[in-house]
Amino acid sequence: VAETLIKAGLDVRVIDENRERCEWLSAQLPGATIIHGDGTNEDLLREEGLETVGAFIPMTGIDEENVLLSLHAKRVSKAKVVTVIRRKNFGGVVSGLELGSLIYPRYSTTEAIIAYVRAKNNSKDCNIETLYHMLDGAAEAIEFKVEKESNVVDIPLFELKLKKDILIA
Repeated sequence: VAETLIKAGLDVRVIDENRERCEWLSAQLPGATIIHGDGTNEDLLREEGLETVGAFIPMTGIDEENVLLSLHAKRVSKAKVVTVIRRKNFGGVVSGLELGSLIYPRYSTTEAIIAYVRAKNNSKDCNIETLYHMLDGAAEAIEFKVEKESNVVDIPLFELKLKKDILIA
């Protein structure tokens, strides 16, 4: 994910506790800033600018940590948060939380995460607020923010030219 984001011209910071992994990441990702530290440490996250980042993707490998980090990021920043959850059985628990976009790696690919982050960072016209993968990856729910100036304002939904099999609520 980091390599693709770097190629897209984004500023990428990776925090990892394992010194050997940090050294390996530094060699593999020369365009990224690699930080040796605890990515769950609030002080370190603040020092690295969590309050001002455009996007935040906790990928600790532990779902509970990813959820807590996402909740923290949503509380202290305006970042678009992408929460990675590996266990499907958390669906009912996390659906009621403000976690930003939920990504279940079992049902999505790196390309999906990259496409979402790239769209958010590269397009002023992209108003995606959240993205959810549902029904074992067979469907996506996307929440859009519609500005007053948008070209779809004051047009009845049935008159919009939409792709087939889209449900708007």
